Amino acid sequence: MNDFLLQYFPTILDFNFTAKVEEEFDEIADGNLDWQKMLGEFYHPFHKTVEDTMENSERASGERSLGIDPASGKPIIVRIGRFGPLAQIGETNEETGEVAKFASLRKTQSLETITLDDALDLFKLPMNLGTYEGKEVVIGVGRFGPYIKLDEAFISIPRTIDPLTMDMEKAIEIIKEKELADAPVAHYEGKGVTKGKGRFGPFIKYEGMFINVPRAYDFDNLSQNDINELIEKKLDKEANRYIHNWPEEKISVENARWGPQIKFGKLQLKLIKDGGGKFTPEELATLSLEEVKAMILTQVPNAFKKKATAKKASAKKSTTKKAAPKKATVKKVAAKKAPAKKATTKKAAPKKK
Repeated sequence: MNDFLLQYFPTILDFNFTAKVEEEFDEIADGNLDWQKMLGEFYHPFHKTVEDTMENSERASGERSLGIDPASGKPIIVRIGRFGPLAQIGETNEETGEVAKFASLRKTQSLETITLDDALDLFKLPMNLGTYEGKEVVIGVGRFGPYIKLDEAFISIPRTIDPLTMDMEKAIEIIKEKELADAPVAHYEGKGVTKGKGRFGPFIKYEGMFINVPRAYDFDNLSQNDINELIEKKLDKEANRYIHNWPEEKISVENARWGPQIKFGKLQLKLIKDGGGKFTPEELATLSLEEVKAMILTQVPNAFKKKATAKKASAKKSTTKKAAPKKATVKKVAAKKAPAKKATTKKAAPKKK
């Protein structure tokens, strides 16, 4: 990054420039220099430099060569990628079919200090340890850190543990801890209820629903009655949530905190009544999909335009595909009849054209 700034902004990093700016600030403080004039003289040239740099400079990648991969004989480098610093073996080449290998650097590693051996260790993952209860146990590192992959489940490995030192015994220990944490703490109507702590505080989970546990409850010592009460409140709330629901259209009319509203995809929109005012419960109950769509279009004019365009494109595509066999058949028939026509009448050909 420092090299990039030195290359494209040498004036700004010049110590003489910094000293000059400090002197000008002193003059402004003493009332001997107009601050607007001073900033104008600095900003306009600086802004032009920024625009030229954005247009003409190459993006800093921090690329550094570490050496050769002993297994493949290909060069190994570290650089900045889309999701952060990474190590790379070889280059992707479409003509030869060669594909580069990538591995993300750990949070404790940096482009400036990582060694060849450290980078090569990154490519030892994912590492298959074997099977546990008939399921493959794989150690890997992802965007959110190291993990154990057990069949389709991902279990985080504590930051204090180096994933490369993981063996089956340690992996099973972490898996069992996760199973214990995810084990049902109670049951409701014969189905398990689990609990945990998330971004918005403690919760219980039942049938795919996450139910927040208010502070009025003792989260560490929830009784069966507490759990029944929390679940039943949530079920009642969900039952009264929808006034209308058209899931295939991703449109619904729902009871929200501040009153009924339209939900269109992820958008929350107002219910608009002709002549103004609020809808009565009876009026809301009789709203049709067409009426709700009209309200959506008032607030989002192009709401359904993309969907219609996509349907037309799909229809055109399917028509073109079906037409192809017919053309082929006509050509084949014409090819079979061509010799006979040529033999009988030569003058017929210009008429066909």
